[in-house]
Amino acid sequence: MFALVTLMGLINQVSGTPYIPGGDSPAGTDCSGLASWVANTATGRPTFGDRFHTGNEEAALLARGFKYGTAPGALVIGWNGGHTAVTLPDGTPVSSGEGGRGVKVGGGGAYQPQFNHHMYLPADLAGPFDPLAPVDPNAPVDPNAPVDPMAPAIVNVADMAPPPPADPAPPLPLDPMAPAIVNVADMAPPPPADPAPPLPLDAGAPAIVNVADMAPPAPADPAPPLPLDAPPMSDQAAAVAADLATMTPPPPPSDGELPPPSAGPVILQADNVEPPPPAPAPDEAPVNTPI
Repeated sequence: MFALVTLMGLINQVSGTPYIPGGDSPAGTDCSGLASWVANTATGRPTFGDRFHTGNEEAALLARGFKYGTAPGALVIGWNGGHTAVTLPDGTPVSSGEGGRGVKVGGGGAYQPQFNHHMYLPADLAGPFDPLAPVDPNAPVDPNAPVDPMAPAIVNVADMAPPPPADPAPPLPLDPMAPAIVNVADMAPPPPADPAPPLPLDAGAPAIVNVADMAPPAPADPAPPLPLDAPPMSDQAAAVAADLATMTPPPPPSDGELPPPSAGPVILQADNVEPPPPAPAPDEAPVNTPI
């Protein structure tokens, strides 16, 4: 268990480095390169410069003292024909190339269902404790190291050029049956409508006159006084009335003289007037009676 600190120091140093097929330096590596670094460091070998791959991984681990199978609290490495990963003695999983990333902490580690080979390093075979052992950043990269064909390709997104802008989408074809949509706020106001022509006059319709617009009618001529309906007078009364009409008024009095007394109105007494004679009989001639 004393090698755990050294292994964690290695993982912390290379964590996040990009996936490089066949890589064997802190600049980057692949899945079997990371398993080689961990197995070399755990057994006291130089970390870089002595890597293996999935094709010879079994023989390489046997040469480093690993045993078949798994064991609790041990360094366990699992693999198949195209990928490999590691679980540290404290249970921390580490790998390279999983999820499109380089070296990372996490994932399934050595206990992934896809792995059909497992080997572990007994605690008594672990290398001496050296927590300050540096990792050589200038270790040479073996250009002849085999490339794992099943390992996923890892691309550093930070080094990628941004994609060119996409071409603008062509306008959608117009549907001739779709209703037209017009923004009322952008429309100019319609021109004023022409005044409606006057309606034709109906000769048989009654005339409508606005009384307020009519001039007042001219005043009517005064009606003549109604004639007095006087009762008929007798011949004697008619003669008296004729005499009164022909009378000459007296002359006006001279200065200092009193006017003569007024004769007053002439009052005809019915008892002073002879009644008219009776009407003649039909066979009798009328009699002229003088007054």
